[in-house]
Amino acid sequence: MPEDVKNFYLMTNGFHMTWSVKLDEHIIPLGSMAINSISKLTQLTQSSMFSLPNAPTLADLEDDTHEASDDQPEKPHFDSRSVIFELDSCNGNGKVCLVYKSGKPALAEDTEIWFLDRALYWHFLTDTFTAYYRLLITHLGLPQWQYAFTSYGISPQAKQWFSMYKPITYNTNLLTEETDSFVNKLDPSKVFKSKNKIIIPKKKGPVQPVGTQKGSSGSSGPSTSSNSKSSSGSGNPVRK
Repeated sequence: MPEDVKNFYLMTNGFHMTWSVKLDEHIIPLGSMAINSISKLTQLTQSSMFSLPNAPTLADLEDDTHEASDDQPEKPHFDSRSVIFELDSCNGNGKVCLVYKSGKPALAEDTEIWFLDRALYWHFLTDTFTAYYRLLITHLGLPQWQYAFTSYGISPQAKQWFSMYKPITYNTNLLTEETDSFVNKLDPSKVFKSKNKIIIPKKKGPVQPVGTQKGSSGSSGPSTSSNSKSSSGSGNPVRK
């Protein structure tokens, strides 16, 4: 076994963790993270698929048209060229496999982690078990997350779960194109922009002195009466 796989099984005999969501008072099983135990670490053999004479084997389904390229290493083979062990059955959506590329005798240094879909096509995941374990935790075991590493991607229903629980992980292509698409943008020129308020003076009518108005109005009455009295008393005396 590779050193990281050996250390994992020395610590725990397999791993299985599930989590659920509650929608409208209904509990729905959603996430599933699993790595088979030692007893379930079965080898994918090239035995007959059906118990019939001359029945096809997995080796008969080999498709040599998709060989190694710059983006993807050489795919595994169902014949003696590769030794394949199943790590996770993916709830029937495929198989995650530990692949020994050099065949027998298997070398621990020449191992990779591949995903075998339901159409029996291989898709490269990681080159080490530790890297795959991190991928498994990062994707929270969401349904069909392994199909995100295929050319045809995940199903529309799985996209909804990804958009809800792992939006950044699902939009990895967007992150590579626009690195600041998920970063809050702050424009200091707008936040700290000075706001100069224009003070409009209030219009007021002409103001007259309060004391002057009172004095003029109060002196007009008594002065008139006193003048009339003095004139009548001095100018025209009344004789009896």
